[in-house]
Amino acid sequence: MRAMRPGTWLVWGVMAFFLIFVAGVVGSVVVSSFAVSWFDGWLPEGWTTRWYGASWEEFDLPSVLLVTFQVSVLVVGISLLIGVPASYALARRDFPGKRVLMLLFLLPIMIPPVTYGIPLATVLYKFHLAGTLTGVVLANLVPSVPFVILVMTPFIEQIDPKIEAAARMCGASTRAVLTKVLAPLLIPGMLAAGILVLVRTVGMFELTFLTAGPDSETLVVALYYSVSAAGIRAQQQVDAMAVVYTLSMLILLVVALRFVNPTQLVTQVKEQPAE
Repeated sequence: MRAMRPGTWLVWGVMAFFLIFVAGVVGSVVVSSFAVSWFDGWLPEGWTTRWYGASWEEFDLPSVLLVTFQVSVLVVGISLLIGVPASYALARRDFPGKRVLMLLFLLPIMIPPVTYGIPLATVLYKFHLAGTLTGVVLANLVPSVPFVILVMTPFIEQIDPKIEAAARMCGASTRAVLTKVLAPLLIPGMLAAGILVLVRTVGMFELTFLTAGPDSETLVVALYYSVSAAGIRAQQQVDAMAVVYTLSMLILLVVALRFVNPTQLVTQVKEQPAE
C-alpha cells in the first residue's frame, strides 16, 4: 500500500485532534449533567437524573419547547410561502437590477444578525410587537426568506421550462401546471430549504434574544438565561439544559441528513421524466 505523505498525516492529525477535543467538551457536559457532584477525579462521585427534573420545572421547559416549536413551524411555513413564488419569478424572469436584488437577499445571511437585529428590535418595540410570538417570528423571517430564495432559485433554474410549456400545450390550466407539474418537482428543494430553515431558526440566538419576551423565548434563549440569570444554581443543572438543547439540534440534523441531501437536488430534478 502506498505510504501517505507527511502533509496527509498532518491533516489527519489535526482532524483527529479537533474531533477528540469536541468529543471531550461535549462528553464532559453530558457526564456533568448526570453527576451528583464532580470536583476532582476522572468520574463524578455519583450519578443522578434530578438535574433534568430541576431544569424542567425551574425553566418551564414544556412551555419553552412549545414556543420553540411554534416559532420554527411558523417561520418555515411563511418563509416557504413567500420564498418559493419569489424564487420562481427570479428563476424565470430577467429584469434590470436582478443581480442587485440577489445581492440584497445575501446581506441578511452574510452579515452578523446583531448588526440589523438591534434596529429591527427597535422598530418592533415601537409597534409593540417585540416580546411577543409575532415579533419573534417576524425577526426570524428576515434571514429565513432570503435563505429560501437563495436555495430555491438555482433549484428552479434546473427545471426545464419546456416541461411547463408542454403541459400548457396539452391544455393544462395555470393551476394544474402549478399543482400537478411544478409541485412534485419542487418538493425536494422545498424540503431541503424547509429543514435548513428549521435548523437555522432553532439555533438563532441573536434575533430571538433581542425580540423575545417572558412568554416567547425559545430553547436557545432559555439556555442563555439559565447561565446568566440571577441566583445560585448548580452547574449540573445548566449542563442538563445544554444537553436538552444539544439533543434537539442533533435530532434536527439527523432528520435533515436522513431526508435531504443538497448535493443530489440537481440530480433529482434531472431524473424527473417529462410526462
